[in-house]
Amino acid sequence: MSSSVQEYLEKHMLSRKIEDAVNAAVRAKTPDPVLFISNHLKKGVPSVITKVKARQILDSRGIPTVEVDLFTNKGLFRASSPSANISSPSGLVYEASELRDGDKATYLGNGVTRAVRNINEKLSQALVGMDPTLQNQIDQAIIELDKTQHKKGELGGNAILAVSIAACKAGAAEKEVPLYKHIADISGRGSSHVLPVPAFTLISGGKHAGNDLAIRDIMILPIGAKRFEEAMQMGSETYHHLKAIITEKYGAQGCNVGEDGGLAPNVSSFKEGLDLVKEAIDRAGYNDKIKIAIDVAATDFCVGTKYDLDYKSPNKSGQNFKSGEDMVEMYKELCRDYPIVSIEDPFDMEDWEQVKYFSELGICQVVGDGLLMSNSKRIERAINEHACNALLLKVNQIGTVTEAIEVVKMAKDAQWGVIISQRSGETDDSFIADLSVGLATGQIKAGAPCRGERLAKYNQVRFSSLMSMPSPAPFFLVLGYGEVN
Repeated sequence: MSSSVQEYLEKHMLSRKIEDAVNAAVRAKTPDPVLFISNHLKKGVPSVITKVKARQILDSRGIPTVEVDLFTNKGLFRASSPSANISSPSGLVYEASELRDGDKATYLGNGVTRAVRNINEKLSQALVGMDPTLQNQIDQAIIELDKTQHKKGELGGNAILAVSIAACKAGAAEKEVPLYKHIADISGRGSSHVLPVPAFTLISGGKHAGNDLAIRDIMILPIGAKRFEEAMQMGSETYHHLKAIITEKYGAQGCNVGEDGGLAPNVSSFKEGLDLVKEAIDRAGYNDKIKIAIDVAATDFCVGTKYDLDYKSPNKSGQNFKSGEDMVEMYKELCRDYPIVSIEDPFDMEDWEQVKYFSELGICQVVGDGLLMSNSKRIERAINEHACNALLLKVNQIGTVTEAIEVVKMAKDAQWGVIISQRSGETDDSFIADLSVGLATGQIKAGAPCRGERLAKYNQVRFSSLMSMPSPAPFFLVLGYGEVN
């Protein structure tokens, strides 16, 4: 053996490391010693980020978004960013900004090549060499690289989130644990993980569908299921019963779907839609096991201080305005007549007084989406003013995994419910499923029990055989299906 080879072996202690690997293979009595030794040596090498590469892909609406491949010496980890409703500018001042190209000649101005370039030229350089298990340090480095604080406007919230999620997946792989366990660990939650109750979209309306229904979603919550697998079955069966009912009453054209897979019959009133869902639940035989949730998204039809429930009907719009007080009475009536346990955004996003008054009635879970925008300052205000009792978290509104963990902790410390949510523009990335389990949010809203990009989230919750009975809780704070190991 030449002196240079001997020096190399001694410098890197290779002889000792190889001997240890061989001894381990002998003790394990492995049938494939070469593979065993290779894996053993690989485990001994601390993982670091070696490369970050981004590209432009299309989301579920055919609109560009960002996908990232993050490399470590353990492999490749891919993540993509969901997209907001780009036709709805309300509230964008409070959430992380998506960076789009603005060139109307390409993708109608919605391209994300600038965000991709920021990852490939700036974020990649900053993150190479970092330990993927240190999520907080990675996210802090990203935030410091962007000069616009909470808005993420320089690098793009869509760029930042995709990189943050990819790093989180790499961190889990380095620790050789499932992603949800890694999330629980970095959040300080430890070893208890709660499976979420799914909020399945059954009927879509508002700006998510082409019908005359003002509210955005009518959803079902299978809170009587003992296992997540059973909840999926209940959601699917009810959805298909609803489809049959709509076909009977409105014809096949009534079974068109909205952006997240909800059926979109041409109903115009809250009650008409709720009656259809109630009948579907009854046909499925789940009257005692399924409750209803609605996403009103009232900002979409708020005009001044009034609400135009016919805003999507040109012949009726402007003729039937309701005051905030009228809306409260309507919600009270709906909760009395239907098994509604959760109402999201019942008032305009700046109507703090009405939402506070309604929450104080204690009728149901009152969820802040547009009201909060996953923004820590608005969440803090809502907690202090008792303006709602549940947070709808959309990770792309806040920008990084670490910041998402922080606002969930804020909500839980206030004894709020937490719902991890999809966006209208989705991809097949299932990260929010692991986020919901790891943070024990107890609720997940990922759309209808159909369409691949929606089911990617629900199907990721694959721990049904480990579930126990639901924990007892106030009816308006659904806590999930017990713990998994």
